[in-house]
Amino acid sequence: MSFFGFGQNAELELVLSDAESRRRAEHKTEEGKKEKYFLFYDGETVSGRVILTLKHPNKRLEHKGIKVEFIGQIELYYDRGNHHEFVSLVKDLARPGEFTQSQTFDFEFTHVEKPYESYTGQNVKLRYFLRATVSRRLNDVVKEMDIVVHTLSTYPELNSSIKMEVGIEDCLHIEFEYNKSKYHLKDVIVGKIYFLLVRIKIKHMEIDIIKRETTGTGPNVYHENDTIAKYEIMDGAPVRGESIPIRLFLAGYELTPTMRDINKKFSVRYYLNLVLIDEEERRYFKQQEVVLLRKGDIVRKSMSHQAAIASQLFEGTSSHAEARTPSQPAENNGRQ
Repeated sequence: MSFFGFGQNAELELVLSDAESRRRAEHKTEEGKKEKYFLFYDGETVSGRVILTLKHPNKRLEHKGIKVEFIGQIELYYDRGNHHEFVSLVKDLARPGEFTQSQTFDFEFTHVEKPYESYTGQNVKLRYFLRATVSRRLNDVVKEMDIVVHTLSTYPELNSSIKMEVGIEDCLHIEFEYNKSKYHLKDVIVGKIYFLLVRIKIKHMEIDIIKRETTGTGPNVYHENDTIAKYEIMDGAPVRGESIPIRLFLAGYELTPTMRDINKKFSVRYYLNLVLIDEEERRYFKQQEVVLLRKGDIVRKSMSHQAAIASQLFEGTSSHAEARTPSQPAENNGRQ
């Protein structure tokens, strides 16, 4: 191509103006690898430089214009030909003409709206990226740079507990309770399970965190369930009246915020799945949706301290909790 004069005789580079100080965040690629990208939030300005370097100095580079774009798009893997753009901003950097030496162009996209969180799933990808383009008659020179966007939520003041019953008539009756219905990604799920009636031999009980990714609309809807975590609650047979505590730390798992009907293309929801297995390997389960939020960066106390506080608050408001005096909390917090 270069022999006939069609090859690229210029290179592009994108450099953020705050590259040295801006935080990076890990994000999963389509191949399942984790890589670090510059982290942005909704409303932040995106600015930097486009550096055009000529491979052969003093040789003319003719072009039909130079531009830089900021793009947010959704790609459904079963429809890879179509990219659904929900953000598209363009800055023209140079009019058609020619260059004989390398050039640098500054750009700034002010207070850019970034409404959704970056996401790479099993059937869908939501990405934000910068793209610089030198338009040419035969072959454009293009350079892209991905960034990651996190969406932050305010922690809800009203966050009711979840109470549910599950059972088989005259065989099994259990009641389970979780301290909240909404959790942040580093939170602790605290709960209790009460056995009100046990006439079958249960040998194992666990809680699973299930992520459900839904893509498409109408007849072309795809559901993908992924078990993120399995947490063993009990190994052995429970008896009537027994109460089993739950304390599940979310920080160790790969979770995203709950995403509902993103640009009418996909959703990501999370469920707590309570599973009981009897001695004949029959499975009984009950699912309950919980909402996950990304909390802003604040100074946090240790996770064990968070769990102790959550447990104390939860047990203090539970109708099944034991009555305790103000002088008792230190003793009770250590009880598993």
